[in-house]
Amino acid sequence: MSEQIEPLREKIIDILRENGVKRASFFGSIVRGEMTEESDVDLLVEFEGRRSLLDLTHLKNELDDAVERRVDLLTYKSLHPLLKERILAEQVPIL
Repeated sequence: MSEQIEPLREKIIDILRENGVKRASFFGSIVRGEMTEESDVDLLVEFEGRRSLLDLTHLKNELDDAVERRVDLLTYKSLHPLLKERILAEQVPIL
């Protein structure tokens, strides 16, 4: 697992909880140890109850600011079927 994960986890875990996220995981370059200065941070989230697109956008903006880079935020329900298996296999839980 990438040594880049824990510092980012510490920066975002409270933000996730404050925004009603009940499950979250990293995936992508950060878990493969391939993250560069230009990389975004890939996150999967599942909310407690329903959330609007505005709620998702607000969370994304808060996360972008906290980690000082772009966050690619996906919900578990929105995963494309062709990518779902690979993403779920490599995910690293945050919450």
